[in-house]
Amino acid sequence: MTDRTILKVTDLSVRFPIRGPFGRTLGQIKALDSVSFDLNEGEILGLVGESGCGKSTLGKTLMGIQGPNEGSILFEGKEIAGRTPREARALRRRLQYAYQDPGASLDPRWKIGKSLEEPLIIHTKLPHGERMTKVREILTSVGLPAGHADLFPHEISGGQQRRVGLARILMLNPEVIILDEPTAGLDVSVQATVLRLFRDLRDTFDLTYIFISHDLSVVRLMCHRVAVMYLGRIVEIGPVEELMDNPKHPYTQSLLAAIPKVNGPRVTENFWLKGEPADASNLPPGCRFQGRCPHAQPLCREKDPDDRLIGASSVACHFAGELTPPVPAQKERLTL
Repeated sequence: MTDRTILKVTDLSVRFPIRGPFGRTLGQIKALDSVSFDLNEGEILGLVGESGCGKSTLGKTLMGIQGPNEGSILFEGKEIAGRTPREARALRRRLQYAYQDPGASLDPRWKIGKSLEEPLIIHTKLPHGERMTKVREILTSVGLPAGHADLFPHEISGGQQRRVGLARILMLNPEVIILDEPTAGLDVSVQATVLRLFRDLRDTFDLTYIFISHDLSVVRLMCHRVAVMYLGRIVEIGPVEELMDNPKHPYTQSLLAAIPKVNGPRVTENFWLKGEPADASNLPPGCRFQGRCPHAQPLCREKDPDDRLIGASSVACHFAGELTPPVPAQKERLTL
């Protein structure tokens, strides 16, 4: 990992309209609300939070799949939004998105070799022979036999489909890959194999990852830094060890307290986060976490907290480090 910033996100906001009868706009959902962070070259940045907090929306907005309403996304110092179609196509070669369901990105009627060859047909002028040579090389690099090029997607396992999806992305030599729940639905032994592959490929191809996941033990094992999202906003971001061992935002503490422990207290004995997230189309005044926070004060109901630097972490909480006692974090359960 280097200190060179490859991706810089500033005050990024995305809103989805709520449509009523006759197409009238009744309101809007704040999917992302003033999200800011930097991503360094070679870094693995974890992105965690409850379902619906905006993790996947953020990933798709960075890719240009979803357009932002406000804010800036700079890739190597150049704005992503507003590019010509030709420039956008060139960008997609360098910034890739790995979907949660790899099988959905593979045409069931096409052999794997044809699916892998397609990006080279679109983006390069290589002859067929050279394209197929690269297909076989990429399959080998992700730990699959070159002969898998002659198989259909339904003829391989889910873990192998994830490798094929990753191989398809690597065909164009990207620099940043957004991994959306890359180990979801896999057995623990297969997870370890896939995660080890991500690490090896990062070293071999000089990759930078944004790692979206619900599994905090995997995030701790894989990532250099972690960003915790709640209702469209990053509420805490910092180095993985500091954030996991000394969480400062009460929401981060609640997530870590909810990790099941072997031969330890039950989840319900440590998990004091109650209620449901606020309505994203009608956020309360002040802090968006106030309705579930056991330390909420009058100030929390009046003013939305600014980001504060505490140690090496940035925290959006008025009283971070004052009223929120640390919760013992669960150590990683996987080894690579």
